[in-house]
Amino acid sequence: MALRPLPRILSNGSAQLARSRDLARTAADSATDVLHPLITVTRGLRRLASAGRRRWAETPKDKRGPLLFMVASVVLVVALVPYGPLLAVITLMAASAWHGRDHAAPPPEGPDESQTQRLQSLYEALVPYFSAAEDPAPLYAHGGEWEKAFIAHEFDDAGRIGQLVIRYPAYFPDGEPEARARIEYLLTAKSGRGREYHFAWDEEGNLLTVTVLAPLPTDIAAQRFVTAPGETVLGFTDPTEVQRTLPLAYGEEHRDVPPVVWRTGARSTEPHLLVMGRPGSGTSTLLRSIALQALQYGDVLVVEGGGTGEYACLSGRAGVLAVECGLAGALASLEWAAHETERRLIAVNRARQTGHPPPDDCRRPLWILLDRPSPFLHLASADGHKDPQALLQIPLRHGRAANVTVVVAEHLDSADALSEAVRQHTRARVVLGPALPDELAAALGAPPHTTPLAQVPAGRGYARLGHGPVLRLQVPATPDPYDDATSDVYREAVLSLLPPRSEELEAVPVEAAVAEG
Repeated sequence: MALRPLPRILSNGSAQLARSRDLARTAADSATDVLHPLITVTRGLRRLASAGRRRWAETPKDKRGPLLFMVASVVLVVALVPYGPLLAVITLMAASAWHGRDHAAPPPEGPDESQTQRLQSLYEALVPYFSAAEDPAPLYAHGGEWEKAFIAHEFDDAGRIGQLVIRYPAYFPDGEPEARARIEYLLTAKSGRGREYHFAWDEEGNLLTVTVLAPLPTDIAAQRFVTAPGETVLGFTDPTEVQRTLPLAYGEEHRDVPPVVWRTGARSTEPHLLVMGRPGSGTSTLLRSIALQALQYGDVLVVEGGGTGEYACLSGRAGVLAVECGLAGALASLEWAAHETERRLIAVNRARQTGHPPPDDCRRPLWILLDRPSPFLHLASADGHKDPQALLQIPLRHGRAANVTVVVAEHLDSADALSEAVRQHTRARVVLGPALPDELAAALGAPPHTTPLAQVPAGRGYARLGHGPVLRLQVPATPDPYDDATSDVYREAVLSLLPPRSEELEAVPVEAAVAEG
């Protein structure tokens, strides 16, 4: 039997019903606002009537007669007094309005019993660290009052501490990192694990402010960021740490998110970047994000030491000079990059001497992305070749003047394999994934002021540009679009940012192009 289509009124009836419900809800809200005084008076009359019935029920039977006589006398007096009925009605309406109003319970002042117990427990835990036997009037003592030590406190909806301002004695060695670390570890354990805390030490005022940080968004996909030439978005951080926001697309919505912007070029103070992390932490994701942003204004040379094909999506694209995974291709590409840096330096110097602007081929940025150089070191030492990192000395030292930027990514376990030139000239640092406090301090040059997470999502870590502060960082999701595990949303986002394929690069082998350079 052939299926007959539903009538039109049934096919689109759901939309009409939804629209009708919205109209009815809007009309009900408007009527409630208009009739609110009448509703209040009616509610008051009902409450007064209930109070009168209760009063009559509680009155003994032998006293009900005098009570009725007294009420009748009052009604008679009111009726005989000039304007008495009118005043009685006004008084009744006022009493009804007063008794019919909404009785909102006043908010409780101060912490409740469970919150007080939590604060007292935290206070007792700090006593061994903030007390001394020779103190005549100790601020911290067993059985003392926590109200004197905790100036301000806030709790979240779950009843855990959201913010806490702690006063500590002046003799506490707050300038020693070890002493601070003990207090921070204790506060993290007592306030609730699984969250990130920010510790602000006021050494002049002897105050410690503990703030629970909101988790950084992990659903930001790769997209075109509103940046100027020479600016690269490494990721996103807390709104209190930077003074700039970027409009980002979340599907059909748009939000303003604070970015971590790394500036490169001739006027940059941190012209090169070092990215470190453990396997699966998102270092390759960050390099792909940087490559997609760099291809908008410059050329990119990718050298991958892991040999996993993480950058196969860039092969043959316009602006991508080469994507090398082998030792021979890596050596040839990096040697060409060193000669190209020298050529640019000579061309720029000659142009300045003659008073002309630099040539166009020298002003276009050149990016060298080296992912995991440690495997090349072992292969080069076994075959008797030069370490590929030695070819980066010229781009690292003179890359800023030649408009050449170097980005190196390496695992934390292989940090010893990095050359001295890479360590010295990469003053912009990023550490992704789980890391020990000593590893973070050694890689970034300073410890972060926040506690690390036990379960770190991919692309999550810290960034420090030069001698600036250590910032929390969340890298935008830029997975390999050719990976089967990549979702369709992220795959389409990455593919939409890739430049078109270049026929010339496909026709000419990479070794021949490097040899010609």
